[in-house]
Amino acid sequence: MQSGTSPSTGTARIAVAVRGTGAPVLVLHGTPGAIRAADVMARFLPSDRFRVVTLSRPGYTGTSLVPEHASLDDEVDRYAALLDDLGIDRVAVLAWSGGGPAAYRFAVRHPHRLRALVVVAGLSARWAPPTPSPAEWVVAHTTLGAVAAALAGRLLPSVVVRTAEAGVSSLRGRALSDHVADVLHDRARRRVVIDLSTSGNAGGRNRPGWDNDVRVLGAVDDLDLGAVAAPTLLVHGDADTEVPLEHSARAAAAVPDAELVTLPGGTHFGLWDHRDALALQERVRAHLERG
Repeated sequence: MQSGTSPSTGTARIAVAVRGTGAPVLVLHGTPGAIRAADVMARFLPSDRFRVVTLSRPGYTGTSLVPEHASLDDEVDRYAALLDDLGIDRVAVLAWSGGGPAAYRFAVRHPHRLRALVVVAGLSARWAPPTPSPAEWVVAHTTLGAVAAALAGRLLPSVVVRTAEAGVSSLRGRALSDHVADVLHDRARRRVVIDLSTSGNAGGRNRPGWDNDVRVLGAVDDLDLGAVAAPTLLVHGDADTEVPLEHSARAAAAVPDAELVTLPGGTHFGLWDHRDALALQERVRAHLERG
């Protein structure tokens, strides 16, 4: 159980978008990020099969942060109340990276609301952000860096892809070059890597969300993973350096109805950039339609 204040169920000032008419799916972005990152994550979910609910997590662009109600449990109770407002009874959840702990806590606190759970490269224990170099800090933590990254994504896509892939994986040398070349030759995979990597800025309007994630995720003690009852699919690349594979291995061992798909040579973007991404995404779609 997470320490924190009594959960709040207020839904005011949540940046949310809904598209599609199929099986409802709630999409939880990582750290940092915002609704734009959630939208990119969900591109592979067609609107004729899914009713996709994307949002900004607390403190990120468009979603308020209430300091006295800022625990993980507060966060997921807001999601349950949001689903009430949207008229959605039961939902599947797709979470990535720093959104993993909230997904697990939603499963524990609101089991009757959850049909299925997919967590991609998700945290399952305490987290501390890496120490960036001065150049990395400017790119990832300032408004100027966000503008520069967006511009580079348009003008220098090959540089952005290679930099991003090297930054979130242990791939080096020929392995990195081959992976980058493969991604660059696939328009959909290239686009999603560029968009995910350039949407993860911790500055500007995302600063409160980043600071809150650093505090809350840095205090994770016990997510009560054994109480997750929903069918759970875990996806993790074995070359991921942002969130090591051990996080999903821990969850797979603790969650009663969990399956772990390990991607050989997979980066932190594994669901979207791996050489087997198309087949993997269909597997994820089928899982999200369960229940």
